[in-house]
Parts: sequence; structure tokens; C-alpha cells
Amino acid sequence: AMDSGDGLKSSSNMVVPDLQTFLEIDPYIENFTGDIKRRYEMFSKTKARIEAAETMEKFSQSYKNFGVKGKPDGSVHCKEWVPGAKAVYLRGAFNNWERWGYSYEKKEFGKWELVLPPKDDGSSMIEHLSELMLIIQTHDDQYLERISPWATYVKQFDNHGTYKWIFWNPPQSELYHFKNQRPKKPKSLRIYEAHVGIASSEPKVASYKNFTDTVLPRIKKLGYNCVQLMAIMEHAYYASFGYQVTNFFAASSRYGTPTELQELIDTAHGMGLYVLLDVVHSHACKNVLDGLNMFNGTDSCFFHSGSRGVHSQWDSRLFNYSEWEVLRFLISNLRWYMEEYKFDGFRFDGVTSMIYHDHAISRGFSGDYHEYFGLQMDMESLVYLILANDMIKTFLPDAITIAEDVSGMPGMCRPVSEGGIGFDYRLAMAIPDQWIKILKEARDEDWDMDHIFHTLTNRRHGELCIAYAESHDQALVGDKSLAFWLMDKEMYTHMSECTHLTPIIDRGISLHKMIRLITHGLGGEGYLNFIGNEFGHPEWLDFPRAGNSSSYHYARRQFHLVDDNLLRYKFLYKFDSAMQNTEETYGWLAAKQAYVSRKHNGDKVFVFERAGVLFLFNFHHSQSFTGYRVGVQNPGKYKIVLDSDDSEYGGHNRNDKSVRFFTEEMAFDGREHSMLVYLPCRSAMIMAKDDTD
Repeated sequence: AMDSGDGLKSSSNMVVPDLQTFLEIDPYIENFTGDIKRRYEMFSKTKARIEAAETMEKFSQSYKNFGVKGKPDGSVHCKEWVPGAKAVYLRGAFNNWERWGYSYEKKEFGKWELVLPPKDDGSSMIEHLSELMLIIQTHDDQYLERISPWATYVKQFDNHGTYKWIFWNPPQSELYHFKNQRPKKPKSLRIYEAHVGIASSEPKVASYKNFTDTVLPRIKKLGYNCVQLMAIMEHAYYASFGYQVTNFFAASSRYGTPTELQELIDTAHGMGLYVLLDVVHSHACKNVLDGLNMFNGTDSCFFHSGSRGVHSQWDSRLFNYSEWEVLRFLISNLRWYMEEYKFDGFRFDGVTSMIYHDHAISRGFSGDYHEYFGLQMDMESLVYLILANDMIKTFLPDAITIAEDVSGMPGMCRPVSEGGIGFDYRLAMAIPDQWIKILKEARDEDWDMDHIFHTLTNRRHGELCIAYAESHDQALVGDKSLAFWLMDKEMYTHMSECTHLTPIIDRGISLHKMIRLITHGLGGEGYLNFIGNEFGHPEWLDFPRAGNSSSYHYARRQFHLVDDNLLRYKFLYKFDSAMQNTEETYGWLAAKQAYVSRKHNGDKVFVFERAGVLFLFNFHHSQSFTGYRVGVQNPGKYKIVLDSDDSEYGGHNRNDKSVRFFTEEMAFDGREHSMLVYLPCRSAMIMAKDDTD
């Protein structure tokens, strides 16, 4: 192999990745290197074509030229891709809605352009916040009313009906100027997954401003270092949770203005918080009048035509990732959010659906590598994901990208140069499914420690995971949060400290803390929590819809429950904060995978070490252990740095935190030293070396 001068290896004129590291990490891919090389070659050729034609710099910033753009001199430049059209017109309030408006000039490759000069006084012909519309004359002489795919602001009037395209072109005096630099990339990633619209106790759609003023300070105080925002890309149906995107470049107007979202992210940066966007490039809403579907009158403009262009379960359209202008649109969409709003990275939705031709519908993954490679791979989608990750890291090297992939495809989180897809993390989606299944089907006495251990540690070597006990998926109506599974019979009657502590509430609070801590310590290299679940939010999440009489009662987060000092929710909230801040001190998420020295099914005990700290769990429902020997590698004096049984977290104070524990020269459970501890039932502790005299 020879170096071609651009950092790529070439052999026989074919560009290939350097697979040596990938093979060392995962020898099982050796029989499938042909597939990996082929997708890498497709990526390399696609990237080379872009560089030769336009450069990736210009290609990824196409948002500067496409759509309707106001210029500093007062002129308005318009550009659209409408293949197969006979004519394209722009009309709106600016020309009194004349039927044809202003006609675009046809260019090569389905492009259409229009320049509107400034008025005599130098002002723009189209006023800021005025309504616009495209008129497209099709090949068969239909006249279609459409919103530009590049529209940056759309709005529903009276909070219902079709979105209207609003020209966003604020005067220079009203532009938002970012005050804070991007924070340093976190070594340990602790994500607070949030939805702006539900981030209030009031039964309404909450605002960007509310999130900035009231929720960001909570996130910072809790100890998270990253916010993941959902449902930002505009979606006509609020109850879709943001996963039926209509307008990809428009930040949702139901929460406020683009300026207010910029202020939110800038404020988060000032607090040292990374901000990720939950990006939906796996599919698009089927809406025609305010979406991308049938944009030019055909089903094949942005999407595959026929059945390949429709997701049968999601009832949505699927992008044609082999189309040059679709790549431009999606790659530019990512760059837009990086530059215009200063997002620090992305959580890519629906990756599993993208990378297989059958979208993994109605099938599981056993781990057989033939399930990941071969004809079922959608090479075009994979190439897009590689290209997206490569572009993101080129222009924002400290960006974080996360894949929502349930299949476990090898190389998803390996660098592009090694033949990987280029993501930093994948979501450990089996973990929350395990906890829900256990709580639904098994008594505490029957919990299988080996099974819990396997699920928490079953991840690809060398590929980082985001662990979580529950996310938005488990909070949705039809399912129940962990707190609800544990305590739903009494959450409305016995969460007040004015009532006696019942066995159900005691068990629920104890296990809620333990489940989170063991997931945090053992499950991955990052951690995620969904807004409100840190304090055991008492209800599921159900957006206003016809089936619930358009009620907002369940589409809100009741933070006032935490602030009420008489309620027990405060205990879960304080423990979650202590857990995040303890990780900040010791950094186990950034450390190597834990060494589990004990998983005893009879005792229901877990013991493991990670980042030099010792985790101890006793899941037994009734048996506490006095003088329980545990192995530890590093000798010395240990102290308790976090105890789920502390009264501050709703526990029973059965361990004295002032006591110090000393190791003995006695090997145990595969560790060179050991010590005796007290393990109360249904409790967990973290111990760390105490170097004080």
C-alpha cells in the first residue's frame, strides 16, 4: 500500500482503510474486510468528488446560498433545487400575493435562482417576518404551493394547521452575538436528555426562555456536563416527539425564536455545558404542504421512489442518500446547526433503520457477523453516515456524535480511517430494556445477578457506549418509568414525609438509586438521564392528541415536586446529583471497563473496581451482611464517598461514614488484597482511598 498524499492508503488504485487496529480490537471482522473496504472506497470516492467539484467547505455550507437569503446590501438571493420543474416562482406578502410572483431563472442540474434587488432606500424588498411561498410548475403543468426546504423559520398560527414559511432576516441590530466560547470537551460524558416543550410544571408548551432561565441551572447544579435537546428540528405534529421532521433547517417556533435558541446554547456554554442536537436524518415526515414529500410533484425528489422510499412502520419517507443534492442538503443541515446555533455535536436518531435494507423490522440480532454484513447492508446510508462524521470532525474536531443503533454493528464507534463509521458513542439500548423486563417479570428474590452483569458489560471492546437506566422511550405513555414500575401503587399517596414510609416506597426509592448507580458505574463510558427521571417523575409522558382530548397534563415535568421539602422526590434528586458530582471527582466513565470481582447470585451482591474506586451493591431484599469480605486490588485505607443508604438520600444511615476501612494482605475474589465491610440490604456504596493521616 502507498500513501496517496491525502492521508489515505491506496492499493491498485483503490482507496482502503488501515484495518490493523480494527482487526486487533475485533478479529471477527477478518472475514468481512471486503465489505468494510468497499464502503470505505465508496466514501472516499464520494468525498473526492465533492472536493473536486466544490470542496467540502463550500458543500457543507450550502445553506449560505440555498433558500431565500437576505444580504447586507438589502438584496435577497434565492436558490432552490427543483429537478424536473417547468418554472419556479416566489410570492408572498412582499408582492401582495400576486399569483405568479417573481420567476426564478433555470440553471444546470435542476437548480433555480432569483435575485431581488434592494429598494431605492437600500432596504430589503422582503420584510423580516413576512410570509413567503414557492410556486412550482411541474412537468405536467400542475402548480404546487411549497415551503423552501431551506426555510429557517416556519410557524403555525393558532398552534394548529399547516406551517407557514416566515422570512427570518432580522436587522443587524437584532442579531444574536454569542458571548461564550464552546466549553472544553468533557472527558466523562454525563448527558441530560431534555425536551424544551415539556420542561415546565405548567400544562403548556414551554419556551426556550424558560429552559434557559430555570432548567439549565438545575442541570448544572445536578452535575451533568452535557445537554441533549430533543424535538428542535421543526415538526408539525407535537406528539411525534420531534421524530416526524417537516422543516430541517428551522428550529421549532413553538418554543420561541431562533435568537432565543441561540441564547439558550450560549448560556449553556457559559455554564460549561456541551449541547447536542437530537438530529433526525433517518426519515422525514410525509407532509406535502409543509414538508419535503412530493416537493417537485414526484415521490423521488429527496427520497427513494416507490416502496424503498417509505418506512412501513413509521409511515414516513426515506432519503435517497446516493443523490448529490440530498447529500448537500443533509450535510449542510449538520453544518448549519454547528455554525448558526453552535451545537457541539449530534445524537443521530434511527441509525439501525438506516443501515439495513429491511430497516431491522421484526428481527433481532444474535451477534452473528453475517447479520451485519453482506447484501442486507445499505451501503448508501452507511456512506452518508461516514461522510457526516468525517465532515463534523473536520470542522469541529471536539464534536461528539452518538449513534442510536440497537443492532451493535461492528465498527460503528471506530474512526473512519480504520474502516469504522466514525461515531464516538453508541447508545447501550439493551440496558433500559433489561431493567424494565426485570421489574415487570421478577421479584427481587429472583433477580439473576449473572444476567444483570452480562447486560451491563456486553459491549464491543474498543467502542464506547452511553449507558442509561431509562430514556424518553421508557417514559412514553403505554410504558412506565422505573419509578412508576417500582412505586406506582403508592406514588400519589405516600411520597410525602407526613405519611409513614411504606415497604413499597422504601423499596422503590432504594432500588431506583441502586439501578442508576450500577448502570452509571458498570454500563458504559458515558451516562444519560431523561429530564425529570432523576427524581422519579411520577407520571408517564403523553403529548396532547386526539386520544387524550388534547391535554397537556402529562406533557410537562413537575419540578415543583422536587422543590417541595415535604416530599420524598427530593431524596432521589439529591442522590442523582451526588452520583454525577462523585463521578466528576473520580472519573470512572473515562476509565477502562470495570473489574468485577464478585457477582454472587445467592447473596445478591456485586463488587467491582473502576478508576481506583470500589463499588459495592447488596440487592438482597432483606439480608444485610456484617463483616462481609470483598476483594480490592490497591491496599490502604478506604472511606465511603457515596452511600445510597444515607438519610440525605432517603436511606436509613446504617453505615457510619466516619469509619475507615483497612485492607488486609489476604487475596480474595481474584484481587491481591481484601477487607471486611458492612453491606446493608438494598443499598450501594462507593469507597475510595483515604490518603489523609
